[in-house]
Amino acid sequence: MYEKILVPTDGSTTSKAAVEHAVDLAEKYEAGLHALYVIDTDSMSLSLGAEQLDRIEQGQYGEMTEVRERAEKATGYVADRARERGLETVEHVSAGKPHSLIADYVEDNGIDLVVMGSHGRSGIRRALLGSVTERTLRSTHTPVLVVDAEE
Repeated sequence: MYEKILVPTDGSTTSKAAVEHAVDLAEKYEAGLHALYVIDTDSMSLSLGAEQLDRIEQGQYGEMTEVRERAEKATGYVADRARERGLETVEHVSAGKPHSLIADYVEDNGIDLVVMGSHGRSGIRRALLGSVTERTLRSTHTPVLVVDAEE
């Protein structure tokens, strides 16, 4: 049923819960597993200058140790969990608008299922901004399994 499963991750507790589901499904269906970390340049734009944002969007994270380490830790967690079950993982890092890059990755890589965490925002802020998960649901026609972490 599933040949390629994508798990977008930010390293949060909720995304780690999604990783567990993605790894289980990949093992059950003998599917390839993809881990995607998206550096959200919109959220960084207030704290970084235009030159730094341009470098990040072009994939030049070398001088930005904290950003690179966070991305590697998040995708590495997916790869480690998969390796424990004998599964290989494709790790990828991009920068831009998360929901758009997730949708692009799905399209470009023939992904059959996206497994991602929900988030905890609510109220008016959620209504105004939306979430990466909600926007991903609207941006792709691929099935999306939304996982919520238990408190």
